[in-house]
Amino acid sequence: MKLLFDQNLSRKLCPQLDDVFPDSQHVLQLGLDAANDLTIWQHARDNGIALATQDADYVILATLHGAPPKILWLRCGNQPTRAIEQLIRTHIENIHRFERSQTGIVLEIY
Repeated sequence: MKLLFDQNLSRKLCPQLDDVFPDSQHVLQLGLDAANDLTIWQHARDNGIALATQDADYVILATLHGAPPKILWLRCGNQPTRAIEQLIRTHIENIHRFERSQTGIVLEIY
């Protein structure tokens, strides 16, 4: 699974999680750091990328439009980058199961 990390998450997560989510990108790398939520959501959809975010607005878009993209909703509040990396690693099996799901749209992890 390739992830697109939203602006509210550190760009450092891409290299830190490259072993489990290779070729993931951050909106900053794509020049989308100033783009609105719908533009970012459409980019993820058009490119087959799951969107990792802490922003509930993407959940609303997914509810209205369905998947793709799938949304990995990190419900941990503001945390250091290492803590977010560890949270994702802790839930790696759930994330991969979510990736394979034909019906999953949003995966909340705490």
